[in-house]
Amino acid sequence: MATIGSFTKNDNGYAGEIRTLGLKVKAELRTATKDGEKAPDFRVLTTGNVEIGAGWRKAAKDGNREYISVKLDDPTFAAPIYANLVEIDGKHQLLWSRQ
Repeated sequence: MATIGSFTKNDNGYAGEIRTLGLKVKAELRTATKDGEKAPDFRVLTTGNVEIGAGWRKAAKDGNREYISVKLDDPTFAAPIYANLVEIDGKHQLLWSRQ
């Protein structure tokens, strides 16, 4: 898995930066108002409140760790990017895998 972002937890969700070969933006995973069972728990926003994705709270198969499943999309992407925001040693990392 590759780290494509780092975030800090705050009152509204998480704030940080997403970095890939073609993208380097400040971003927020802002807590969203759920309007349905499948609605996201977070909206991923960049500067100017441009929405580039969403996130859903999940639990690891062993049930001991929680994470946020994130889907990022933008017209410049060939396809959506799927990643997980996980806490590692007290830091929140956005991890991407092609699987």
